[in-house]
Amino acid sequence: MYRPFDLQGRGAVITGGNGGIGLGMARALLAAGANVAIWGSNPDKTERARATLAQECGDAARVHAFVCDVGDEAQVERTFAASVAALGTVRACFANAGVSSKGSLLTEMTLEEFRRVQRVNVEGVFLTFRAAARHMAQHGQGGSLVATASTAAIEGAARNSHYGASKGAVTSYVRALAVELARHRIRVNSILPGWIVTDMTERSVQNPKFADAVLPRIPARRWGEIDDFGGIAVYLASDASAYATGEQFVIDGGYTKF
Repeated sequence: MYRPFDLQGRGAVITGGNGGIGLGMARALLAAGANVAIWGSNPDKTERARATLAQECGDAARVHAFVCDVGDEAQVERTFAASVAALGTVRACFANAGVSSKGSLLTEMTLEEFRRVQRVNVEGVFLTFRAAARHMAQHGQGGSLVATASTAAIEGAARNSHYGASKGAVTSYVRALAVELARHRIRVNSILPGWIVTDMTERSVQNPKFADAVLPRIPARRWGEIDDFGGIAVYLASDASAYATGEQFVIDGGYTKF
């Protein structure tokens, strides 16, 4: 029987899986049959997410949670090893953890602020993907690496240059890895969300002035929701996307097409 979206028994790691888009991804992956390991830097938030996902899927044994700072090399290595121990093999890894900018003008931006964003958004993807690629190449079954980038990678915005730089770097990194890792049957793709309602964007989307300026530019006429990313997560983790690699999947309600 042709069941390309079936993830039954497959292991998936989602960094930043304790909230926002990562939580929406984890929820969908579980619904498709995967076993998941969510990573988060906040212990309480991560445990709450684990409990919620376990209750939703009805099987706590399929949901694992780990506290990890993805910008710390030792923590990433240790946490990925723990995830493998919990899941068996990891067939999909979503490097989703990220931080936002503080709205700094270039002329006033400190090197510390620039590096703060790159540390998580770029170095965190590098460290996570390196650990996952080593594991996938070793187990020989192939796999899928997925990075959460942003429409900031393809559109400019004032006071957001260091964030845009980090997400542009991720999309270029994904294209290079897609070529390099294909010999191991490892696919590498990126997802570029538009304006999505998360803890990170809450202050912006609830600002009437911001909403009046941005919502009319979104053809879908609504903000994105975290569950809007469930389908693409399942697709990229599954055999349905077996020939898709090096791609950018823009999910923004048409925002960048306006």
